[in-house]
Amino acid sequence: MRNPLSKKVVNLEPSGIRKFFDVVNEMKDAISLGVGEPDFDTPWRIREEGIYTLEQGRTFYTSNAGLKELKIEIAKYTKERMKVDYDPDKEVLVTVGGSEAIDIMFRAMLDEGDEVLIPQPSFVSYLPCAVMADGVPVVIPLKNENEFKLTAEELEAAVTPKSKILVMPFPNNPTGAIMTKEDLQPIVDLVIRHDLYVLSDEIYAELSYKGDHVSIASFPGMRERTIMINGFSKSFAMTGWRLGYACGPEEIIEQMTKVHQYAIMCAPTNSQYAAVEGLRNCRGEVAKMRDEYDRRRRFLVHEFKRMGLECFEPYGAFYIFPSIREFGMTSEEFANRLLEEEKVAVVPGTAFGACGEGFLRISYAYSLEDLKEAIGRLERFVERLRK
Repeated sequence: MRNPLSKKVVNLEPSGIRKFFDVVNEMKDAISLGVGEPDFDTPWRIREEGIYTLEQGRTFYTSNAGLKELKIEIAKYTKERMKVDYDPDKEVLVTVGGSEAIDIMFRAMLDEGDEVLIPQPSFVSYLPCAVMADGVPVVIPLKNENEFKLTAEELEAAVTPKSKILVMPFPNNPTGAIMTKEDLQPIVDLVIRHDLYVLSDEIYAELSYKGDHVSIASFPGMRERTIMINGFSKSFAMTGWRLGYACGPEEIIEQMTKVHQYAIMCAPTNSQYAAVEGLRNCRGEVAKMRDEYDRRRRFLVHEFKRMGLECFEPYGAFYIFPSIREFGMTSEEFANRLLEEEKVAVVPGTAFGACGEGFLRISYAYSLEDLKEAIGRLERFVERLRK
């Protein structure tokens, strides 16, 4: 028989995140600090609207681009929070999570050989989605000494005549790094000079702990060359509802909608109705969740400092990225031993790119009680290594 598989897909590396948690599920008394999923329930008003929608029999397809009511609320939100004005009829597309938006953006915009500039460490989907869309991923390694922010010098060194899209993954998964207005301006200047487009992944925009998040799309000259990707999973604790969106220039959104139309049809109907309720009436709950994440963040920063583990202070998302280079182990070796000896699961930094070597991703989307217990176990492990 002929080989049934695509070489392109076979050659992709599987996600480096999940294998640890398959083990955790079978391990008694293990604590997982690895999955980037809020530990909060979806706010009640959102759940109630989802239930009501099902009871009313609203189980039909919506339009391909999404419910008009939802697109209007998204446009209101982006104007208020991101300072970017979008036409809900032509410049907003509702997707099955932010991940689908990333995938169909690349498929709608890339021709074979177009280069995608991907700062790493970053979310695991950018590189494989670029490859599957026949793009060429160009990794830009970010540095701990720069708090894993993208600098103009790093971007300039990576740009070639084939560069087309720059991924801006801030607030960042896995590092928790953010880009301020001052950080973004030199990037904006280079993007315009080199005529690049930008995928701005703002899924953690509501989880920013050093002033309001700043969208690169809000800079002069950037709205027309940026696709802003966001969703409800992280800020509204709606991971399983699978709902995201993309906002951008009409000509790009139109082609993304075409891909979405053939591959997906539409995002889940009851999730869309529930999200309308969330945007209209649940922003207070989002703020409360953000405050709790901030409390956990400050606890971990303090604990790592007390333990003498090198770690810059993250100001976004719900991750912290401590260095374990002092122990002379790879990130995977450290994570494996921590799991085996202390039953604490974390993610090796290399799951998010080679430049994550020597670091761990620790999520604080867990209760303070779990974090305290896990930190106690981690401290015992570190003390043994230092003897």
